[in-house]
Amino acid sequence: MNYNYYIADVFTRQIFNGAQIAVFPNADGLSDEQMKLVARELILTETVFVFHPDSESTTRKMRIFSPLGEIDFAGHPIIATAYVLGTCGDIKLTEAVTPVVFEQNVGSIDVNISANQGKPFFVQFSRKVTSLVDRFAPSNEEIASFLSIQVTELDHKKYYPRLLSCGLPYLVVPVWSYETVRKAKFNYSAWSQSIAPQTAAQEILLFAAKTPFVDSDFNARLLGPRIGIHEDPPIGSAMPAFASYLCSFEHTRKGTHTFAIDRGDAHSRRSVLSVEMDNKGLEQLPLRVGGEAVMFAQGTVMLHD
Repeated sequence: MNYNYYIADVFTRQIFNGAQIAVFPNADGLSDEQMKLVARELILTETVFVFHPDSESTTRKMRIFSPLGEIDFAGHPIIATAYVLGTCGDIKLTEAVTPVVFEQNVGSIDVNISANQGKPFFVQFSRKVTSLVDRFAPSNEEIASFLSIQVTELDHKKYYPRLLSCGLPYLVVPVWSYETVRKAKFNYSAWSQSIAPQTAAQEILLFAAKTPFVDSDFNARLLGPRIGIHEDPPIGSAMPAFASYLCSFEHTRKGTHTFAIDRGDAHSRRSVLSVEMDNKGLEQLPLRVGGEAVMFAQGTVMLHD
C-alpha cells in the first residue's frame, strides 16, 4: 500500500528553519509496528500519523513517533498537522478561523487554524496545565559546571533556577545573555558529580530574557544527559513548564501575558513560538501556543506485504 506524506518546517515562515515534522494525513490501516518503522526510516524529530475516527467531523487522532518510539504529547506536530491538513484539503478552511480537535495520547487538544483564502497561515493550540514546582535545585556552582559556563553568567536578580513539571520535569535555568545560551555545552562528568541526577529532571531548559531578534522576547535551549552535546532540539514540549515557571515568581503579575520565545539562531534552524498564558494564580494555568509553518516536501511511502 502507498501512503502519502508531507514534511513541514514548523515555527518558522522560511524553509530550512524551524523543526522538520513529517505528517501522514491519512494513516488509516497502518499498524503500530509499521508506524514505528516508518518513523525510524525517515529519521526526523517527529513523524505524525493521522487517523479519522469520524469522517463527518474535524476531530483527528494523532499518533506521534520519534525514531526511538511513540510520544504521548508534542507541540510541534500540532502545528505541522494543522498546517498540512489545511493545505492538502483534509480539513476545509472556509472561515477566517477554523476550530478543530486533535486527539493525542494525553487527551484532546483544541486547535484554531487561521486561514487566508483557504490557506493556513497561523495555528494555535490551547491547554490547561497543572504544574509541580520544586525550589530545591543544584547549587549555582554545580549548574555552572555541568553547563560549562561561569557562575556570574547565571541570572540572580529576576529569576533563578527551579524544577518544574507539567508531566515531564525540567530544570529551568536563567542566564543573563543570549550568548551564554548559545555557547553552553553539557558536561556529563560534572553532571554525574552533582546532585542533579538525584532530581527528577533529566533535561535542562536554559533561557535568557534577551535576544538579538526583534520578533522574540526569550531565547531558550534544551540540554541534558539524553541530548547530544551539539544538539539543539525543539522546545515546544517544554512550553507548559516554562510558562508555569514564569508564573511561579511573585513579580509576574496576574492577567494575560503574551510573549515569543525562540530557539536556535540564524545558522541553526531558528524557531519562533508565540505563547499566551492567563496567570490567575489558580492550580490550572490556561496556555495557548501558536506559530507558523511552511511546506517543504511531499512524498510517498510504499509498504509491501
